[in-house]
Amino acid sequence: MSDQPSRLDLLRFARRVVVQQATAAVRQLDGWIADEERREAERRRGEEMRPPPPEWLLQHGLNRRNVDAVHVGDCWAAAKSGRCRPASREQVVEALRHGVPACVHCRPDTALGLLDNP
Repeated sequence: MSDQPSRLDLLRFARRVVVQQATAAVRQLDGWIADEERREAERRRGEEMRPPPPEWLLQHGLNRRNVDAVHVGDCWAAAKSGRCRPASREQVVEALRHGVPACVHCRPDTALGLLDNP
């Protein structure tokens, strides 16, 4: 007899190797899918738990004492500035009456039904 394995033995061995590698690959893919499903569920929970955006914002100056502008709560320009704080409707109206400029993008003075500030 020959010390060499037969072609049939080699093919069966190759099949076992392929099955083993495929099983490992499927296990790895299942892990990735489970991780992504977990991340997606966490993202959805985070969105559900996020408080609603404030209705009005006051944009403060660099020294945080001055109020530079008044914004509607979902104004993109306010989000970009990074210097805004939530405010009540009364605070916003008072700021507009004292000459604080309204944002030219979101027009909170119009949303409040006030005349445009000069």
